[in-house]
Amino acid sequence: MGFSTWVLLILNILMFAALPIFSDSSLSSNQLPEIPKEFLKFAKKAEVFDWMVRIRRKIHENPELGYQEFETSKLIRDELDRLGIQYKYPVAVTGVVGYIGSGEPPFVALRADMDALPIQEMVEWEHKSKIPGKMHACGHDAHVTMLLGAAKILQEHREAIKGTVVLVFQPAEEGGAGAKQVINAGILENVKAIFGLHVAPDLPVSKVYSRPGPIMAGSGFFEAVISGKGGHAAIPQHSIDPILAASNVVVSLQHLISRETDPLDSQVVTIAKFKGGDAFNVIPDSVVIGGTLRTFSKESLMQLKQRIKEVIIGQAAVHRCTATVNFLESEKPFYPPTVNDKGLHQYFQNVAADMIDISSVKEMQPMMGAEDFSFYQEEIPGYYYNLGMKNETKGNLAYLHSPHFQINEDAFPFGAALQASLAARYILENQPESTPLKGEHRDEL
Repeated sequence: MGFSTWVLLILNILMFAALPIFSDSSLSSNQLPEIPKEFLKFAKKAEVFDWMVRIRRKIHENPELGYQEFETSKLIRDELDRLGIQYKYPVAVTGVVGYIGSGEPPFVALRADMDALPIQEMVEWEHKSKIPGKMHACGHDAHVTMLLGAAKILQEHREAIKGTVVLVFQPAEEGGAGAKQVINAGILENVKAIFGLHVAPDLPVSKVYSRPGPIMAGSGFFEAVISGKGGHAAIPQHSIDPILAASNVVVSLQHLISRETDPLDSQVVTIAKFKGGDAFNVIPDSVVIGGTLRTFSKESLMQLKQRIKEVIIGQAAVHRCTATVNFLESEKPFYPPTVNDKGLHQYFQNVAADMIDISSVKEMQPMMGAEDFSFYQEEIPGYYYNLGMKNETKGNLAYLHSPHFQINEDAFPFGAALQASLAARYILENQPESTPLKGEHRDEL
């Protein structure tokens, strides 16, 4: 018996044949686990797995930066056309949003980011990046691939989806706040929950890691110009040394963490840019410093932002310099913390355990990295998790944003099936109590 026929048979057993198959809210818990398991079996089929691998490798060969993902977007649209899935384009410049199901509530969304990084790939393999200085070093090519895999699974059973799955192929996660632009486009107005994943090279394949509450930090960028008066190194008293002032600024900024922050409220300030002077014996007129700030609450982020500005200007003044501070929000918007909905956490654990087993569903520690999935979570309940892809027999994988980063494609069936299962089960478990009568208002696409 084919996979599609098998799943439809299960679903029809669950309720009266004449009723919509997702309309019964009293389904017993022992019937629901079969859907994730069968989705995974389908995703592991050789023809489905090979199809995903081909897609990912084509995307990997042609990486595109944020809001420039035109070829990636075209590939996605071509695949959606082949699958018979309707979509909207463009959304947020290059984004694509697909729809599977009835076009009616409940609405649930799945998200994948599309953009690459300005990194020269150092991995020598057949499908290495063909674009100099650009590389998929954060796994977004895998994310797109697995969302297309989830779309294929769901489209096979579209008649059984009495609700709507929204497929969000999003641009510009890497600093461009593409998620914010998707929200501004009004695409998610009727969506009640959204799920997103990220590949994790340091975690075992087939295992998933997440937690309720804060999972990743909010973050922002800043740059400061500290100006003094240049002069000869032999007569520093005739100068106003901005290098000395900037050095004290860097030290004082660390005191914000060690002496002004609650030790239980994790925060980080990092200065990663320090530029000033071109000669060994000339004090420059100015110095430029820059860095990031990260916290697990939006309130802490805004407070830290204010204190960074005050410290830079104040410390510069102590050394007779002036300073201007720019938080670059028009170019690099502040990302809020990524906070997983506590109700969706239990739901995620149930679905993931039904697909793999409860021992493979792990709780992770929060990370100070940032993720623009957080913008969705400010608007609607959202859940973000890590998908392991490490295979001990193949050695350790380089970490994210490394020029040596690689993908273990064996993780694809797990990611595709889990995303599809999260959407299908959410619709099944959140059916409207009653169907609107003809002429009554209802949310539609």
